[in-house]
Amino acid sequence: MQTTLLNHFTASFMKKTTLIFLSAALWISCQKSGQKNLLADAQWLVGNWENKAPEGKFSEIWSQGENGVLNGKSYFIVNKDTLFSENIELSQKDDAVFYTATVKGQNNNQPVAFKLTSSKPGELVFENPKHDYPQKIVYKKVNDDSLVAIISGSQQGKQSLEQFPLKRAK
Repeated sequence: MQTTLLNHFTASFMKKTTLIFLSAALWISCQKSGQKNLLADAQWLVGNWENKAPEGKFSEIWSQGENGVLNGKSYFIVNKDTLFSENIELSQKDDAVFYTATVKGQNNNQPVAFKLTSSKPGELVFENPKHDYPQKIVYKKVNDDSLVAIISGSQQGKQSLEQFPLKRAK
């Protein structure tokens, strides 16, 4: 009788433990699959953007990558010389979005990540207070065919702000 009671208790305990475990796994799975796609707010960046000026041509090209990642490339060309180029990736890790830039010849050619600190329709703000310059990168959508990229922060002990107005390339 005692053995039967013990077996019944053990079987009941195992069923409850299994049910709790499966419920927790299902809840976690639903949380992950139901995770908001924060990169959806940045889809307006996709396309070719440029600013032609007497000093040269600044361009950014954004495309949709795998797993929702946005890939960007920016460059500044004077005559036929590329003076600056940067590879960018906008990616989501859990509930955070990162703007990760790699610039050849800077930061030992290592990527630098800026975390999305605020977002509203048509505006994305990324920050990395530990980076030398810039510490803040902002993208503002003016309309469907123009945007402004703004970099700012402390540079050599002084506050600095640079704006890059861009038009959608035709």
